[in-house]
Amino acid sequence: MITFKDVCKTYHIGGEEVRALDHASLHIAQGEFVAIIGPSGSGKSTLMNIVGCLDMADEGIYELDGQRIEQYTEGELARIRNHKIGFIFQSFNLLSKMTAFENIELPLIYQRLPAPERRRRVEEVLALVELTERKKHKPTELSGGQQQRVAIARALATKPSLLLADEPTGNLDSKTGKEIMTLFKKLHAEGNTIVLITHDQKVADQANRRIEISDGRVQEVA
Repeated sequence: MITFKDVCKTYHIGGEEVRALDHASLHIAQGEFVAIIGPSGSGKSTLMNIVGCLDMADEGIYELDGQRIEQYTEGELARIRNHKIGFIFQSFNLLSKMTAFENIELPLIYQRLPAPERRRRVEEVLALVELTERKKHKPTELSGGQQQRVAIARALATKPSLLLADEPTGNLDSKTGKEIMTLFKKLHAEGNTIVLITHDQKVADQANRRIEISDGRVQEVA
């Protein structure tokens, strides 16, 4: 599904050159649950942004589903971001004036799905994350763990083939973090491909594979 070959990404910050990815190579197959672990500033977010087609590499090859990413048109890349990839962020990124139901429904509106299909999908993912009873609540009326569940449900509603989670337990207490990881393992067991970015060794250990990143360099962890 995902293949990196000698991928490089360099940023110029304050006259200084920072190599966020330094000839990074990796392969992630469909159906895998992979954790990418590294300290702050190691290149994790850059890696996620490139995998998620939010940014482009300066050098090297990124193949998604067997096709080099530069061969996709801008329209195709937008469709990949909207349909193929479900993004889950540490900060939840929920709209404060919308209910849980409305937050989950929003990407489906962008996809121009008919209202009955939108409702069906939202109810389906709300049940999956066990939040049906809280669907009319706004983010400020939900706990951190419940907000993250809404964010996961929103990602799942578009039926993506890849879930990309950036520090999904980073803003949660340890008990709630464990509950979210249990949910990820359940989603993986149902066939979802999950790439989870984390700095937490305990979180990474719960994935099936670990890939370590340090100073932009990537290596498999046995």
